[in-house]
Amino acid sequence: MSRPTLQLKKLEGKVAIITGRASGIGEATARLFSTHGARVVIADIQDEKGQKVAESIGSNTCSYVHCDVADEQKVLAMVEWTLKTHGQLDIMFANAGIVSQSDQTVLDLDFSQLHHLFAINVDGVAACVKHAARAMVSQGIKGSIVCTASTFGSSGGQIRTDYHMSKHAVLGLMRCTGKQLGEHGIRVNSVSPSAAVTPMVCNQFKITAEEAEEVCQLSSLKGKALKANNVADAVLFLASDDSSCITGQDLLVDGGSR
Repeated sequence: MSRPTLQLKKLEGKVAIITGRASGIGEATARLFSTHGARVVIADIQDEKGQKVAESIGSNTCSYVHCDVADEQKVLAMVEWTLKTHGQLDIMFANAGIVSQSDQTVLDLDFSQLHHLFAINVDGVAACVKHAARAMVSQGIKGSIVCTASTFGSSGGQIRTDYHMSKHAVLGLMRCTGKQLGEHGIRVNSVSPSAAVTPMVCNQFKITAEEAEEVCQLSSLKGKALKANNVADAVLFLASDDSSCITGQDLLVDGGSR
């Protein structure tokens, strides 16, 4: 990935929060945003990984804060810290999420697992959207909010019922807030990747990165596996002025497989 010239920096002067997974899509997006001129706040519960990523990007452009998005008050504190530290908030990438801990068919649905997953995948995303939007409205900033959904959010499945349900909810949230926040000039969109070569996928299936390349092959694009940087490119588009007239939309990053 070549570094953009000053004229091509799409997020110059912007401040962005990226939640979830101090690796994979979150890390790739943080690195891409910083090369495009943004000051980035990484928020996660993986403190050691998050701090290392921030340090590797550079303390002048990236910082790390601990935040469990399942706790709304911690999300509010994260946004307030960002405003106090950087004086503004232009972009929220609500990326935190987990996958099902078991197959979770409806016949054996474990509601304790479902509630835990929803607390992060749905409540956490909603809290990020809510408090980012409130900060933007109070500042008069015409910002951009991007949520991580999934191709599972527009389909059913034989297993992982709770995960499918959570991603359907993210799309509903995005479409509602896209309509509601337009009067403030705030855009809300989502990105829906298929399975990508990330540490989360490797951990979920207990496979190596090389094996994940096979699992994440795009059926409609021969020889192409979806990687974190491909998703980050889509998020950059939705976060930047390149998509200034786009809101309430879900951008599929799946190689045309749906």
